[in-house]
Amino acid sequence: MHQILVYADSLSWGIIPDTRQRFRFDQRWPGVMELALVSAGMPVRVIENCLNGRRTVWEDPFKPGRNGLEGLGACIEMNSPLALVILLLGTNDFQSMHGYNAWHSAQGLGALISAIRGAPIEPGMPVPPILVVAPPPLQQARGAIAPKFEGCETRAIGLTAAIEALAHERGCHFFDAGSVTPTSRVDGVHLDEDQHRRLGEALALEVQALLPEELHEIP
Repeated sequence: MHQILVYADSLSWGIIPDTRQRFRFDQRWPGVMELALVSAGMPVRVIENCLNGRRTVWEDPFKPGRNGLEGLGACIEMNSPLALVILLLGTNDFQSMHGYNAWHSAQGLGALISAIRGAPIEPGMPVPPILVVAPPPLQQARGAIAPKFEGCETRAIGLTAAIEALAHERGCHFFDAGSVTPTSRVDGVHLDEDQHRRLGEALALEVQALLPEELHEIP
């Protein structure tokens, strides 16, 4: 059994745009990916650790616990052995209460990569490879989240390129979610159901090529 950890935010949690509701597991991209891999004969289990509002390394001044570094090492430890960790973060670094740019967000991802590789896993368990996924470019936010993400599309310019450069520098795999889908037609930030499906199917193909041939027994 290959265990894959998805460490991410609301784009992967599957929030239904302009609501507080959630898409079903088989509708959101981690579930679409798992089902596609299983259908292809790959024994996988996707572990979702996706928190609405999660930043890379910064705090939310209004909601505690949104710093992606908090507890990441323990998360890797508790779910090991892992065949792959997928990081899809960055969107919330551009909420209107922050002044960060694309370079800052990419550096935040770099800190998460270091935390994953330095996690206190048990002796003999593998340090998992990392697939860094750049979120689709932000559009002007609409609906209920518009004040929270005001100006995000400008502050996030260059994010995909910055994440790709970081991934190559740190020896991680890279995938551009924007190559298969834009952000939501409804709110400009999240993903609509058909966009989850496209991303999940594309990542299934990407992940299939990255999984090791050797299976690790899960206690």
